[in-house]
Amino acid sequence: MPDRPDLNRSRDRRAQERRELRLVSRRLGYLMGALGVLVILGTIGYSALEGTSVAFGFSWTLDTVATLGTIPDPPDFAGRALKAALLIFGVGTLFYGLATAAEFFVSGQLSGVLSRRRMQKTIDSLTDHFIICGYGRVGRQVARDLRTERAQYLVVDENPDNAERAGALGVKYLDAPPSDDEVLRQAGIERARGVIACVDSDAENIFITLTARELRADILIIARASAEDSEKKLLRAGADRVISPYKTSGSEMARVALHPQVGGALAVADYRMEEIEVTPACEGVGKTIADVRGQSMIVAVRRPDGRLEPQPPPHAVIGAGDKLVALGTPAAMEHLERVFQPANTAAT
Repeated sequence: MPDRPDLNRSRDRRAQERRELRLVSRRLGYLMGALGVLVILGTIGYSALEGTSVAFGFSWTLDTVATLGTIPDPPDFAGRALKAALLIFGVGTLFYGLATAAEFFVSGQLSGVLSRRRMQKTIDSLTDHFIICGYGRVGRQVARDLRTERAQYLVVDENPDNAERAGALGVKYLDAPPSDDEVLRQAGIERARGVIACVDSDAENIFITLTARELRADILIIARASAEDSEKKLLRAGADRVISPYKTSGSEMARVALHPQVGGALAVADYRMEEIEVTPACEGVGKTIADVRGQSMIVAVRRPDGRLEPQPPPHAVIGAGDKLVALGTPAAMEHLERVFQPANTAAT
């Protein structure tokens, strides 16, 4: 995988957070252990020096360490010395614990832990959702379209800049590498409807695809490919569909440049559906559906006044300003495009 400084910094930041959290946990563990030893020693000392029961010695020790002062001072020097020692060590230990807790709060560690736990609980409640791996330009567009369709989804990305963008929009987000097995399990791949691998790196998309397919053999995987030779590799890795944004957008731009009357195109299996505008200076003006359709099928005609004629009859006449919705094979659609090619752009 390529060297990506931003992602490396993100990994270092998370590793640093985990180290700090372990350090705080260890310090709190030492604190509890020291308090336990102090209480045990104080209980034994009071019982031995003052001749009290173990239960009273334990209560006296807690009263001393907590600086409550509800129990009178011991009458002899040894008892008072023990009480002084318990006060010094007890207050020191408590202050150490308070300082550790204050450092934990001030550094923002607790808020980060609680935020991640809340997010994980929200993710655990998702079912039949999509896992979007990568929140770059393509990933953000995928998220917008899924949100428009009211589909459930979450984003897995380790780029800190993308985490801020997702947080501003309230997007469910896992700040972690999407090619990691455990991360995809946290994202609920067992309950997910599909995985969309759309990070900027083809190599990483291949790793994501391999990992997702290994974790769930039946899940839908859609992957992005920037390079043409990556498409075959992604399919071999287990992707159900591979989309190349640059290839698709380039083909669309070339089609519009050659056929400006084509308002939009949609690939359907081995067929293509297009919206074609009928310009005044084209061969198809004044002809019937039967005259121009060839091997294609004219699904609908929208007239200039806004009327929509679904499945127009073969004798329907085509006029300037009409818009045709046609379906056919690429060869059939190319024939139809030539019929409605504007005269000033037609090939000579």
